[in-house]
Formats: sequence, structure tokens, C-alpha cells
Amino acid sequence: MESTEKTIDVLQDLIEINNDRVAGFEKAIADINDENIDLKAIFQEYSAQSRKFSQELTALTAARGGEAETGNSVSGTLHRAWIDVKSLFGGSDRASILSEAERGEDAIKKAYQTALTEGQLSGEALQTVTAQSQDINAAHDAIRGLRDASK
Repeated sequence: MESTEKTIDVLQDLIEINNDRVAGFEKAIADINDENIDLKAIFQEYSAQSRKFSQELTALTAARGGEAETGNSVSGTLHRAWIDVKSLFGGSDRASILSEAERGEDAIKKAYQTALTEGQLSGEALQTVTAQSQDINAAHDAIRGLRDASK
């Protein structure tokens, strides 16, 4: 039973940080000015990606008898970066927006790495988290590339 509880805890943490990522990107989208309009489409894509990931993780959690986290996190070091990002986006230039987005992506990337290395996941949970992690890493690299190009 302990293994199932650990898996549920790991999945719930990932749901929370995906919810934080959605909120962070939505805040960025609302605050982006017209000169950075192209970032809105990118951020909408990644926001939708995290919504999808949260749904997949919620289904895995429910299948194990757990309740899914529906809110954003308010504590825990893995989740703080997106909370910080949400408050820093307003009125920034392109490089700043992308730097803050990358900071958020660093946090979710780290959360997935921790889940994979320390989460003791197996079966479908491991497969799902591994696939999501690959997509998160690709998003991180894309944001970093945009940030580097904006400097």
C-alpha cells in the first residue's frame, strides 16, 4: 500500500505544478503586449499541454484510489517558481518574459526529473510521466532558445 500512496503523492505533485504552469502562462498571455504577440500562441500551446497532462495524471491518480489536486500549489519548493513567475510577467520586455518563462519551465522540468528518479513509479504511471517529461524538456528547450535569440 505504501507504494500506491507514494505514487499518488508524486502524481498529485505533478498535477499541482502543471496547474501552476497553466496559471503562469495564462498570466503571461494576459500581460503580453502587441510587440510580443507571437509568444501568446506559444504560451497557449504550453498551457493546453499542461491541462492535458493534468487530466492524464488525474486519471492515473483516480485509478489508484486517490483524489486529484484541482488547485494550484501554495507551498513546496518545486512549485514556487511558477508562482513567482506569475507576479513578474507584467510589462516586461521580450527577454524578461522569456527568462521568467524559462524559470518556470526549469521548475516543472525538475519536478518531473525528481518524480522519475525518486518517485518509485511503475507501469502506466512511469510510462505517462516519462512521455510527459520528454515533452516538458522539449518545451523548456524551445523557451530557452527563444530567450537566447531575444538577447
